[in-house]
Amino acid sequence: MAKVNPDFVKDIRKYGADDFSACFSCGTCTAICSLTDKDNSFPRKMIRYTMLGLESEIKTSVDPWMCYYCGDCSTNCPRQADPGNLMMAVRRYLISKYDWTGLSGLLYRNLAGYIIAFLIVIVGVIGVSVKGGFDHSEWLHYGHYFEMYSIAGIFAFILFPNIIRMWYYIVWSKTKKFNIRNHFVALGELFVHMFTQKRSLECDKTKNDTLWWFEHFILVIGYLALLFTTVFLDWFATKSTVINAMGYVFSAIIFVVTFDFVIRRLRKRSEKTSFSHPSDWFFVIWLFLMGISAFAVRLLIDLGTLENNFWVFLFHLVVLAQWALIIVPFGKWTHFLYRSFAMYFAAIINKPDAEPAVKK
Repeated sequence: MAKVNPDFVKDIRKYGADDFSACFSCGTCTAICSLTDKDNSFPRKMIRYTMLGLESEIKTSVDPWMCYYCGDCSTNCPRQADPGNLMMAVRRYLISKYDWTGLSGLLYRNLAGYIIAFLIVIVGVIGVSVKGGFDHSEWLHYGHYFEMYSIAGIFAFILFPNIIRMWYYIVWSKTKKFNIRNHFVALGELFVHMFTQKRSLECDKTKNDTLWWFEHFILVIGYLALLFTTVFLDWFATKSTVINAMGYVFSAIIFVVTFDFVIRRLRKRSEKTSFSHPSDWFFVIWLFLMGISAFAVRLLIDLGTLENNFWVFLFHLVVLAQWALIIVPFGKWTHFLYRSFAMYFAAIINKPDAEPAVKK
């Protein structure tokens, strides 16, 4: 029997949900959604689960991740219950449940938590710069090592355990089995959705959201390529013209695309940008700052003037540290990761031989 949490409505509001209590279950949102099918009746089902306090049902569901927030449900809702925004809030709530540290939930629910975390990183970098005794070449060297080890550490000790918890909720709780073949065969879904987010194209091919998908696709490729160029090819230290040009191109892609994302949110061009949680702003602004600061650092290196403008590298390092230690493991970046794994887990449990566990 499903357990009811009578305080769940109050709790989900802390993650950005607002007017969903106005819903009278007319079903317009489900009827209008291009992604609804016989297996996925969202967002109506999630609204009902939320209002009834069926926390366990939400925690084990992939439905919130199947939604790409095109905004049709909110635009056409006769009660202005904003079901699309509720789905976003539910995704933030789910991230807080996957995260074994509890920090994701703390930051999503408290803007002050983000600000304090950012300030701690700033103080840490300034403190090391004042008392560290490193020369400029050592700063570049250790900055590169920080990037490598922080990425490895975050994935090994935070994101990987969180994915295991997510698998436990979505797959194990429903099937009570681990079918190696199903997990292997479904791997294609993970990589396809991680790199292309192709499901979002099914929302409505006639809309300007196709441009959003293309920009998002270019941003993912640019971000991963810049990560590879800086971490594995050591962009700031390389003498290779090809690698150097690659770094310039990829960093330019990031700050151009993220700048457009910022403009979209400021102008509220579509339903999906009509409401922005603080984590949404931190994601696009910090990614923009990371791209443009990386571009500036390498440009100063090539011009031979970094020594006289070393504050630019320290600024880049602050942005990089805040990105790697706060936004990637606990912020909006994780949507990219968990959505891809949700598609993967959905493919696993939908295999013909993935029989559901018998409830006693």
